[in-house]
Parts: sequence; C-alpha cells; structure tokens
Amino acid sequence: MKYLFICFALCYLSSQLTAQEYNCKVTINTPKLQTTDPKVFQTLKSAITDFMNNTAWTDIAYDNTEKIEVNFTINVKEEVSANTFKADLAIQVVRPVYGSDYNSPLFSNLDKEFNFIYEEFQPLQYSKGVYNDNLSSMLSFYAYFMLGADYDSFSSLGGESYFQTAQDILNNIPQSVANNFAGWRAADGAKTRYFLIENSLNPGMKAIRQGMYEYHRKGLDLMSTDPVAGRAGMQKALEYCDAVNKSYPNSSSIQLFAITKGDEIINVFKAGDASQRAKVTQIMSKLDAAGAQKYVQLAF
Repeated sequence: MKYLFICFALCYLSSQLTAQEYNCKVTINTPKLQTTDPKVFQTLKSAITDFMNNTAWTDIAYDNTEKIEVNFTINVKEEVSANTFKADLAIQVVRPVYGSDYNSPLFSNLDKEFNFIYEEFQPLQYSKGVYNDNLSSMLSFYAYFMLGADYDSFSSLGGESYFQTAQDILNNIPQSVANNFAGWRAADGAKTRYFLIENSLNPGMKAIRQGMYEYHRKGLDLMSTDPVAGRAGMQKALEYCDAVNKSYPNSSSIQLFAITKGDEIINVFKAGDASQRAKVTQIMSKLDAAGAQKYVQLAF
C-alpha cells in the first residue's frame, strides 16, 4: 500500500508539473446561424479548448498556477456554406501582478478575419513546418504570439523565439489559402495577423517590446512594495512607445498597446504627481489619438 501511495504521489506531482501552458476559455456566438446544426459549434468549442489547453506548445514544464489565462470569443457572422464560416475572434490575455491579486490585461485584440472551414469532429493539430488547415494555423499562430507577449513581460525580449515561431506559421500558409482567407497578407490591412507579427519582429519597433518588460517587471510588479518606483518604470515604458510612435506613427502595435493598457494607465497614474500625470497625458494622447479625451482627467 505504501508503494502504491508513493507511485500515486509521484504521478500526481508529474501531472502538476507537465500541465500545459494555457487555461483558455472559449465562447462561440452564432446569432445569425440559419442552417448549420448548433451541435457543430458545441463540438468546435470543445475542440478548440482541448487544442489550446492540451497541446504542448513549449518544452517547459508549467505548474497549474503558472498557466496563462486566456479568453477566446468567436462570433460567427456568416455561413458561407455548410462548413465554411466568416467570424471574428476577440482575444483577452491577462498577466498576474506580483504581490497582488490583480490581473493586468496583457493582450487584447479583435481579429476580424477569423474565417475557417470546419467539419464536425475534424481534428485540430499543430505540426512544426507543416500546414494542416486555416483554423489550426490561426489558433497555433495566436498560441505562439501570446507566449511571446507573456515572456516579453517577464524578461527583456524574452518572447523572441515564440514570435519567430508565429512568423514561421504565417510563412507556411500556402498562397492559395492566403488568397482565400484574409489576415495573412500585408494587403489585407493594418490590423491583421501579418502586421501583428511584422511589428513584433521589426528591429525598429522592438522598443515597444522592451517597453512591455519595463511596464510589467519594473513597473506594475513593484507597485505593491514601491509605487513611486513602479510608476517611474511604467512611465519609462511609455517613453519607449512614444519614441517608436514618432518613427512608426499609428502602427498596429502602438494601437494595440493603447487599447490594452489605456484604462489601466489612467487608474495607476491618478496617484502620480502633477508633473508625471502631465507627461503621461501628453504621451498617451499621442499614442491613443482616438481616445485622447479620456486622458485629460490625469492632468487635474
């Protein structure tokens, strides 16, 4: 009995240490569904959840408490055929902040070209260097992109290899697929998967990624013990982004940063001194031109 207990304990510990990287929750909305059996989307939800949470995206052992928290919301907009759908995907990724129970928004994005073919019970799979289908490729792309964003927030440019893998997935998309499923090409617009990864790996824009490290590890993670130093670290991160914006105005990465972090920045810097609040207002009004008015409150 003793040996059985030891074996059970070792198996339990092993399962805890080999848990995969994501705790991804999936929602699928089908408000305009007319012909497809709703059970197809129940199966799809289970398939995506299993694919994201049970695929080994890295060779690193994750404890259950270290899993990256993700919400996927898929809105099916049109049934092109019995198995072909036009949809958008809203992604929300959060990161825990050291010394608190607060989760900071790390990546918030709306992919308006999340279009796919899906047959019920169709397997979703990622194979390095191999194209399987557009749905698997889009999910795999975001799996690695989100890993890149997460690792960048813990170490300077720490997500480089994961962004490179996301780039490889994009490069492996056949031309015929890219022509029929938007989002993989520069011609498809600025707010696409193409420019998400292009901006992330563009040497001239890497300061944004350095800024994400400064913002989190040298900013937010200090707020519970030294809020003055924490706000100073976050301000330095904003200055990195401001410098990039001067060379690459209104880039998708700058817009993404503003969308993801705007409200949080206001909440944190409300407690800053007058000169700091004025500086942050000046920077964020440029980074987030469309929402500039909301930062005015920091100036008072």
